[in-house]
Amino acid sequence: MISYLSKRFLFLIPLWIGISIIGFIFIQLSPGDPAEILLQKEGIEPTPEAIETMRSKLGLNDPPYIQYIRWLWKLIHMDIGVSYKTGEPVINELLNRLPATLELTLVSFGFIVILSLMIGLLSALNKHGIFDRVGVLMAIMGASIPSFWLGLILIYLFSIKLRWFPIMGRGSVYHLVLPALTLSFGTLIVQARLLRTSLQEVLRKDFIMTALAKGVSRKRILIRHALPNAVLPLMTNLGLILGRLLGGAVIVETIFAWPGIGRLAVESILQRDYPVIQGYLLLTALIFVFINLCVDVGYRLIDPRIELDR
Repeated sequence: MISYLSKRFLFLIPLWIGISIIGFIFIQLSPGDPAEILLQKEGIEPTPEAIETMRSKLGLNDPPYIQYIRWLWKLIHMDIGVSYKTGEPVINELLNRLPATLELTLVSFGFIVILSLMIGLLSALNKHGIFDRVGVLMAIMGASIPSFWLGLILIYLFSIKLRWFPIMGRGSVYHLVLPALTLSFGTLIVQARLLRTSLQEVLRKDFIMTALAKGVSRKRILIRHALPNAVLPLMTNLGLILGRLLGGAVIVETIFAWPGIGRLAVESILQRDYPVIQGYLLLTALIFVFINLCVDVGYRLIDPRIELDR
């Protein structure tokens, strides 16, 4: 286990370098000049002389490979850079927004895990019943409805018409409901259908039939024997979902004006704030690698037969 974890942590180094290079190339190819945007934001007329001065100040006149090496050298010394927009260290910008994303992520992930388990179990126990057919319809809707459209519909119904929840922002528990529901709805329904299919496959296994023949109750078989085996194939998908949520649900955070790192990424892209965008990419990569590592370890805890080194 220790050797496996060591290899995975060493794998982070080339992964981060590769992601940073790809991100840097796409940032350089994007239209717009951050120097001109910053001048307009400060109320200064973006004349060619002013733009040239600002570009020299930001180091944008250097060749791209020099800019990347300078940025990488700072990263080695634990310095992600300074935001063009605010002048604050990028690490502070990310850490200030991270708690809001964590809050939204944990609630959304809780919805996904709990509700998908409930719906999946009920669908598996009532195969081809009314509840199962409704689940199929909801799965089609969940996979088809874009999150931005669902968010706008929820705002219109529950915020503008019924006035049950705030329209946007972060503050009370009520502010969490609509963003978390928007973020989790499609995923939890699809996960429920995957769990239902996996459960039905497991319930046809020989060891389940043997337990039934011995008189073990159906409830005990479902909870103690079938569910752990059915959940195992879904863990990878749940890990990717959690990584995506922690990386910042860009669309949902933007619609509901949720002050998380996803919204920070959108604002930074619009402002051509290159250091913040690079920091966001590295943070997202770290989150995904860490979540995948936790999923692999979870496999081993659920099924001791799995050998991680292989």
